[in-house]
Amino acid sequence: MKLLIIEDELSLQELMTKALKQEGYVVENAMDFNTAVEKLGVYSYDCVLLDINLPGGSGFDILEHMKKTGIRANVIVISARDSLDDKVKGLELGADDYLAKPFHMAELVARIRSVARRSRNDGDIGYKVGNVVLDDVSKVLKIDGKPVSLLKKEFDILKYFLMRPGHTVDKAVLAEAVWGDHIDQSDDFQFVYAQMKNLRRKLAEAGADIEIKSVYGFGYKLITP
Repeated sequence: MKLLIIEDELSLQELMTKALKQEGYVVENAMDFNTAVEKLGVYSYDCVLLDINLPGGSGFDILEHMKKTGIRANVIVISARDSLDDKVKGLELGADDYLAKPFHMAELVARIRSVARRSRNDGDIGYKVGNVVLDDVSKVLKIDGKPVSLLKKEFDILKYFLMRPGHTVDKAVLAEAVWGDHIDQSDDFQFVYAQMKNLRRKLAEAGADIEIKSVYGFGYKLITP
């Protein structure tokens, strides 16, 4: 899962980034309104952690911008302004949750997992397609009820496709989603091809009834039974 932290307090931003990376998330940051809007326009995120008071603008304005431009991502508002009016306004503008400062990192992680489950899995804790079940909490893949060992990036790639069954995914979009926006500096996608080759082999050997097929000249597509 890829996160964008929009927070201008550097110490808190660094603390959140460290804690969330330890949980296995891909994390990017923006410290002001303009940078946040720019990143939201260029990259896609699964969840946005949004402060209200930002240099150059308001977090509420970012919520309105996302709504008007059709940017889809879970949003958790994180703010020292713990007033009922702010909570109501944030939720009415499309936020999925509201967390008041100060907070424990364990609660933040729980909130992220909660909004992800609600939006993508109807409350389930995993991703299930065919005989494939991926548990996002325990980080375990099971095929026909039997555990299959995956490397971290293989797990992240498979989860990305299970969240988008039947969708054709550009290899550049996949790379950016799993590895982060620094991937722009890479000259080729050999690392994607290598991870994908190993993942597809493991799925086939375990008898998965899903398949990640190559789409010539574009990327990949998860084929479901």
